[in-house]
Amino acid sequence: MKKTLDHLPLRKQSELRHVVDVIRASFEEAISTRRAARLKNGKILKIILYGSYARGDWVHDPVGRYFSDFDLLVVVDHEDLTDGEFWFDAENRTMPGEGEIRTPVSIIVHSLEDVNEQLDRGRYFFADIVRDGVLLYDTPGVKLHQPADLKAEVALAEAEGFFRDWMASSASFTKVAAFCMATDEPKLAAFNLHQASEHLYHCVLLVVTLYSGKAHNLAFLRKKAEAIDTRFEEAWPRETKFERRCFELLREAYVKARYSKHYKISAEELVWLTERVGVLREIVERICQERLAALKTDASIAG
Repeated sequence: MKKTLDHLPLRKQSELRHVVDVIRASFEEAISTRRAARLKNGKILKIILYGSYARGDWVHDPVGRYFSDFDLLVVVDHEDLTDGEFWFDAENRTMPGEGEIRTPVSIIVHSLEDVNEQLDRGRYFFADIVRDGVLLYDTPGVKLHQPADLKAEVALAEAEGFFRDWMASSASFTKVAAFCMATDEPKLAAFNLHQASEHLYHCVLLVVTLYSGKAHNLAFLRKKAEAIDTRFEEAWPRETKFERRCFELLREAYVKARYSKHYKISAEELVWLTERVGVLREIVERICQERLAALKTDASIAG
């Protein structure tokens, strides 16, 4: 794992150092009022930059409105500390704005035990982080395991299971959404379309990388999928205000469609979203089938 940011512009290096300081300070505040020893004495063990900014192939495209994230893995010393309640403030305080942070920040949190277990199992996602990542913060004496080799037939079996289960669950949510539209329950329809989309994104992330975090934010999942394959950009046109508004309504549906009396969505918007979820499903199926075919080839060669 690398320990230098020399491949990044100086402004990006400074920005990342500030992001690390904000994350550490926010975490200390989050645990400061806890009574349980495992929480109040909790520690961030490592902060690792991975993804495009670690590899050096990040994108900054104001015209196309695409900006790569600072992808950060935060490693903590206890599984309980991975709960979102400890990271809400850090995520809010690292959102891009007019201050020192201008780049989108994506944070995932795992315990040291979990990361090392994933490395022992040869999981691609974590193995890539160890290979390509940049260590931004470290605790002396805390070691990550060397990634094991993942057998091709094991990867294939897991990917096939993910594809079968997540495609099926997405289809079920789509059917429920159609029923809710037919019975004039637009908010429930929107929520179920959100779930259909979320499950499709988790499907492709799991099939391709054997990893998908605990995420419900469709904007986050969309960006992760589009980083894997640009064909995902076809799913959600964003040229018009109507298209952008519809996606935002879908993104908000996970919470607001269930709990907010102010959430409104029209029949026209639901029809458009249903069509786009169908397009997303076609893209996911195509990319997953390509990945499964490659894994089958690897498994046959290994066999």
